[in-house]
Amino acid sequence: MDARTLRIGNASGFYGDRFSAFREMLEGGPLDVLTGDYLAELTMLILGRDRLKNPEGGYARTFLRQLEQTLGLALEKKVRIVANAGGLNPAGLANDLRVLATKLGLSVRVAHVEGDDLVGRADEFGFGESLTANAYLGAWGIAACLDAGADIVVTGRVTDASLVVGPAASHFGWKRDDWDRLAGAMVAGHVLECGAQATGGNFAFFGELDARRPGFPLAEVFADGSSIITKHPGTGGAVTVDTVKAQLVYEIAGARYAGPDATARFDTIAIESAGTDRVRLSGVRGEPPPPDVKVCLNRLGGFRSEASFILVGLDIEEKAALVRAQLDATLKPRPAEVLYTLARTDHADAATEEQASATLRVAVKDADAKVVGRSFSGAVVELALASYPGFFLPALPGDGSPFGVYTPAFIDARKVPHVAVLPDGKRLDVAPTDASRALEAVAVPPLPAPPSPGPVRRVPLGRVALARSGDKGGDANIGVWVRTDEAWRWLVHALTEEHLRTLLPETRELVIHRHVLPNLRALNFVVERLLGEGVSSSTRFDAQGKALGEWLRARHVDVPESLL
Repeated sequence: MDARTLRIGNASGFYGDRFSAFREMLEGGPLDVLTGDYLAELTMLILGRDRLKNPEGGYARTFLRQLEQTLGLALEKKVRIVANAGGLNPAGLANDLRVLATKLGLSVRVAHVEGDDLVGRADEFGFGESLTANAYLGAWGIAACLDAGADIVVTGRVTDASLVVGPAASHFGWKRDDWDRLAGAMVAGHVLECGAQATGGNFAFFGELDARRPGFPLAEVFADGSSIITKHPGTGGAVTVDTVKAQLVYEIAGARYAGPDATARFDTIAIESAGTDRVRLSGVRGEPPPPDVKVCLNRLGGFRSEASFILVGLDIEEKAALVRAQLDATLKPRPAEVLYTLARTDHADAATEEQASATLRVAVKDADAKVVGRSFSGAVVELALASYPGFFLPALPGDGSPFGVYTPAFIDARKVPHVAVLPDGKRLDVAPTDASRALEAVAVPPLPAPPSPGPVRRVPLGRVALARSGDKGGDANIGVWVRTDEAWRWLVHALTEEHLRTLLPETRELVIHRHVLPNLRALNFVVERLLGEGVSSSTRFDAQGKALGEWLRARHVDVPESLL
């Protein structure tokens, strides 16, 4: 391997991602480091519930099974593995990895990073009753483990980008205040963190590439922090400027992308094609991290259930009103929260019964499992012969399932332990990064002049714009971008916050923030509280906001004919 280049691959974007990806990445071509991202806010809740059942659990067991099949191959190829699969129990995962290696007859140096789990100090920090409380640690514990010769490093809740920053900082010997280099690696890490989303997965213009089975991405990281995003030869999907932009605008806010290692200025990213399936990212400016670190809090919020009524043919509104009146009269005790949603997917004079159908969805929540369990399901089922004509349910409602409520918190980074447990068992305290340097104000670039008036055509926004959306707790993020300067001049003036409210009526009463990223020809919208109290708690049809961007692209707007 060229010491001036570090090849870092990704084999997991979430807990449950493609099981075979570890083997595919190890067999597909040369790598120095293979990372896996297993944690999200919802995953921490899932692992918290696992830990309630088994105190020795709380980590991503899929990772252990993947390494059972690939650990020997990784050692043979001298590929080091860095993953946050430790979840709530990185020490337990590290120990089980050593047991696995012994079982396989392999000699492996395992290290782990801990300190993020603050649930035992919830009262000290005023978190309230929490099932999980995990601070987002940075890259320097990972770097210390690699410096000590670890073959595998498993962590708890570190930031997704730190899985790339840590190996890069260790390999190139970066200092704690090499802000530009660290920020460049953060950007590469942000692109890799969601796996195949960087290689054509979930891509708006998926018809332009082979989207059947995208390969997983890798980054060639250089000593100055710049990188080339690519993938192994012969794997599906594609790496283009647009597939990479799709991940750059995913689940961010404004120009400053803050983490515990540095703050990356997304308004300085230069992106360009460097050949087939190769995209160069460079020029990223970095700044110190904020003095506080984010903490992911999850608490059990109660129990939930739901039922869907299929309404066919005529009088859809009246049928829905009848169900609502009947349930409102019979739900005793009434759940604390009852939400009715009518989806008018029916067509007049439809050729199939399904095309003639609409769906009334009823979601209920309560602190008492019985109120949303047998009491609710009984009230629903008892309507079977006593409600609207053509009554049927696609599935019977079951017992109430627990849901969690996500809340972010921020505490002084100096109060959070960050401990690298090295392969020899030695514990090394990692000091927080000095964040005392004042930040410069982000210069707001003037908007380009709007295009000259001319003929327009009313078409879907997606004819000229791409988008990707997702969740950040209870907030939703929608990134929108275009391919040409002419289209950018139109988009930046046409798609305002008020216009977004018109196009997406669900956002009309909510706070919306618009962020402009001219270097990417992109707009990023953050819609506060669209997802309620987080994914697990949300009763919205698209609970994670993953399809918001596609809904927006399907809305009709007046587009200059010159762009079509």
